Amino acid sequence: MNRIDPASVGDERTILVSLLDYHRATMLDKTAGLDAAQLAARTTVSTLTLGGLLRHLTYVEYIWLARRFRGADMPEPWASAPWSDDPDWELTSAAGLAPETLRSDYVAAIERSRALLSEGDFDALAAVPDQYGAVWNLRGIIAHLIEETAQHNGHADIIREALDGTVSD
Repeated sequence: MNRIDPASVGDERTILVSLLDYHRATMLDKTAGLDAAQLAARTTVSTLTLGGLLRHLTYVEYIWLARRFRGADMPEPWASAPWSDDPDWELTSAAGLAPETLRSDYVAAIERSRALLSEGDFDALAAVPDQYGAVWNLRGIIAHLIEETAQHNGHADIIREALDGTVSD
């Protein structure tokens, strides 16, 4: 996935989706070229790892667009994940996965999400409310995905710099 600057001119869909794609590609850039040990490394007092962030954002794509917006059942491994034993399972389970799996799973989730975004009406309401009972429209979901992905890019900046000194924008 190539990182392209977000559109500065266009309709709402063009602007929002290009901004989301920019942040998705940024996460892929920040995790590029790292081995399993580096993706699993903790570099601060936080338990966050780059692999955990990739896995979490994969889950975020599924839960917000496939599950909440479309009402689809969650696919594996999410459907049978031991959430009651480990509420952060998507973060902690990443350590056992190959870098190629973490990255390809994220790219596959992005592609599924793009298909949903291309056909969705921004005013359409989600099929399933969030954990607090709120029903979101597609516009709000896209804004949330931008916020979530951008926030984790900030975390990834700190972790990557601590790992090998790589600094990016």
